[in-house]
Amino acid sequence: MPLSLQQVEHIAELAKLALTDEEKERYRLQLSAILEYADMLQRLDLDGVPPMSHAVALTNITRPDEPAASSPRDEILANTPDHKDGLIRVRPILE
Repeated sequence: MPLSLQQVEHIAELAKLALTDEEKERYRLQLSAILEYADMLQRLDLDGVPPMSHAVALTNITRPDEPAASSPRDEILANTPDHKDGLIRVRPILE
């Protein structure tokens, strides 16, 4: 299902893209190829294939989120360039 130049121009207008004539033709060919591939996938016989969200099983490899004691404040503040009254001081980013 090849796209027409007018369809590409409409898509570009919706995306607020200013395309040259060369780009319009290049994107017309590329988008047409993508739509042809999607059409080919739509024609596949998938009867008996169960729906799935991922091609491979996913497992969570992170550690359990459990409460634990934090690092001592003095140890953390020792690694900061500037601190005062137990707080880390940073340069202001807004005036």
